[in-house]
Amino acid sequence: MTEIAGALVSTQWLADHLEAPDVRVVDATYFLPMEKRDARAEYLKQHIPGAVFFDIDEIADSSSALPHMLPAPEKFSSKVRKLGLGDGTRIVVYDARGVFSAPRVWWTFRAFGHQDVAVLDGGLPKWLAEGRPVAEGPVSKGERHFTARFNSFLVRDAGQVEGNIRAKREQVLDARAKGRFEGAEPELWPGRRAGHIPGSRNLPFGELFAKDGTLLPAPALRQKFQAAGIDLRKPVVTSCGSGITAAILSLGLHVAGAKDVALYDGSWAEWGLPGERTVETSPATWRPRPRRSPRCAPPRRPTRPRWWRSGRPAS
Repeated sequence: MTEIAGALVSTQWLADHLEAPDVRVVDATYFLPMEKRDARAEYLKQHIPGAVFFDIDEIADSSSALPHMLPAPEKFSSKVRKLGLGDGTRIVVYDARGVFSAPRVWWTFRAFGHQDVAVLDGGLPKWLAEGRPVAEGPVSKGERHFTARFNSFLVRDAGQVEGNIRAKREQVLDARAKGRFEGAEPELWPGRRAGHIPGSRNLPFGELFAKDGTLLPAPALRQKFQAAGIDLRKPVVTSCGSGITAAILSLGLHVAGAKDVALYDGSWAEWGLPGERTVETSPATWRPRPRRSPRCAPPRRPTRPRWWRSGRPAS
């Protein structure tokens, strides 16, 4: 059995394990509708050898008007088993941008109970830059049984996010660009209001990458999240425009060591719709509260042992 250590694998690791019988490679390339690019067509022209194509818009809830929402477990199982992705397989996901839509598929597999999944660090651009082989045309794999076990701890809906505005139990972190978050720039998704979820923080997903397109190391990621006002010891909910780049934050939080991370599936494509949900347009800048000077703090009462009232020392 081939071991995948962690949520990321390097291009060298994949090259060394590309022929392993239990390793499956998945091309999860996705383009926004306004880009007018065909991800499947580009996959057919060029992909990592043996990779199958995961269509994010097709393996989704077709009954929802929102983009690429999670499908029912039965539909997910039916779709991925036909791609040869099943129980006992080690799945490596990549995309043609680098690390953009692959984390969404990484998160989706985890949401349906499959833990043996990782993202190719640097994606197809790094693979190509290193002169590694590619193939063209469709790839057909034998059908595998996939047992879908939905993990609700990794997913949030609008009702839960709205309730959290009052409860403040979870920190909400938005992956969109600063201008979109603050409402200073038009929203990409048509018909949506500008702004952000009340009380949320902002960390544009592009800040999590090194110059070569790979994810920053864990210590640097922790600094990025802390600078954005996120306490990694507390629960975090990631959000973005439609649930794609929120998964980049989820991946980064996972690598940084955060243990309680969920993703708001509807994201701004849902929250930003006209309606009664509150929208904020405050600046994205976050500053920690200044610590109180010890000289200004009220004097503390001396701590007394429990036996004080009894008038006898503790035995």
